[in-house]
Amino acid sequence: MQDAPVRFPAGFVWGAATASFQIEGATTADGRGPSIWDTFAATPGAVAGGDTGEPATDHYRRYPEDIALMRELGLGAYRFSIAWPRVLPGGAGAVNRAGLDFYDRLVDALLAAGIEPWPTLYHWDLPQPLEDAGGWPVRDTALRFAEYAAVVHDALGDRVANWTTLNEPWCSAFLGYAQGVHAPGRREPAAALAAVHHLLLAHGLAAERIRGGRTADGRAHRVGLVHNQTVLRPHTGSPADLDAARRVDGLRNRIFTDPVLHGRYPDDVLADVAAVSDFGFVRDGDLATVSTPIDLLGVNFYNPQWVAGDVRGVDPAAVEQGDGATWVGSEDVRFVLQGLPQTAMGWEVDASGLYDVLVRLAAEKPGLELYVTENGAAYDDEVAADGAVHDPQRIGYLDQHLRAAHRAIADGVPLRGYFAWSLLDNFEWALGYSRRFGLVHVDYPTQHRVIKDSGRWYARVVRSGEVPPPGSGSDPL
Repeated sequence: MQDAPVRFPAGFVWGAATASFQIEGATTADGRGPSIWDTFAATPGAVAGGDTGEPATDHYRRYPEDIALMRELGLGAYRFSIAWPRVLPGGAGAVNRAGLDFYDRLVDALLAAGIEPWPTLYHWDLPQPLEDAGGWPVRDTALRFAEYAAVVHDALGDRVANWTTLNEPWCSAFLGYAQGVHAPGRREPAAALAAVHHLLLAHGLAAERIRGGRTADGRAHRVGLVHNQTVLRPHTGSPADLDAARRVDGLRNRIFTDPVLHGRYPDDVLADVAAVSDFGFVRDGDLATVSTPIDLLGVNFYNPQWVAGDVRGVDPAAVEQGDGATWVGSEDVRFVLQGLPQTAMGWEVDASGLYDVLVRLAAEKPGLELYVTENGAAYDDEVAADGAVHDPQRIGYLDQHLRAAHRAIADGVPLRGYFAWSLLDNFEWALGYSRRFGLVHVDYPTQHRVIKDSGRWYARVVRSGEVPPPGSGSDPL
């Protein structure tokens, strides 16, 4: 941590984020239908420890308690996702009013607490009936998403001004349909590329529906999507490593940002994957829809990666194995650890990556408002004998990344807000309950919540708008 405090601009949005399947539980309550994550978690060996989304952190029933925690932390905004199978259990057709009513109550309770709701329409919990019909590789799923978006927008748009459509479509497409380590667990590279396009088409169709609306008090509806942009650094300056970084950047970043921001797929990416797909699923007019103007772009950032196309001479212990299938057409790529401190996820900590990502996006689309919609770290937290959770590593991680964000603002990046991941410890996808990202510790057997030292530190930042110097205390509550 650096010594000097840094102050953020007035009006900067401070929040925390969660996702429906990771926290809600109540997976069969009040008419909710199954999602692909219910099915995946029920598959033996798919999720660590055999964990499932039940009961998660029981947020469906405990949301008033969690909103009280948000108020205690001083949050101005809360980013959450809406469970598509809770609203439309079949993916389409009849609306489940009981499920929609939950989000109606949640939004009202947030506003009553002075917290701005920031809903995300899709955070990976596709209704299982739509996957049974082909899932995201099938065009019809995008059309059904547009219908679902309209249902939710019509119900909440009188009070909600800020909307994001998709969370991390890279994960949905490549981890779900190429590598198979996320739901629905398929390993079909061509299907993954079709999923990329239909996810982006779904975003564009929903954005068309949301843009132009207003809340009951006259605020314009703003819409964007959330992308886990990262920086891919060549391990060395060799031609093989430089080309590997280009290929991975294409499939991790540009295959999403180019269509949304510029209405085109990158020529080099199309060439890289030509042996897998000819992109024949793209129809006339699709890219105009995908590039419907957005008002904001959410950036989820955790760590940079160093990319190699040739690992001869590299210590084998430093080479991350098993990621090749993610990249569809770049199976010879490897990721090389740099010997930096790591989180419990094995992710190396280097906050300069966040600065680089923000500066790049600001240059690519001048004037587009950026928000850090997820940033945080998992560590092996425990409740100490004094009843507190002392997590200095997480405080250090947040401090470094907030300082990097502040440096980006000082250099002209239109960064307007920051959402810590995550409000609560929760179900960490294929890793089950084995990883803890929360500002608030959750004891899963009892559902008892404890604000960690990092949560208290973040509350001080939120209330003051300033990252404090180290050693100045963490408890403003």
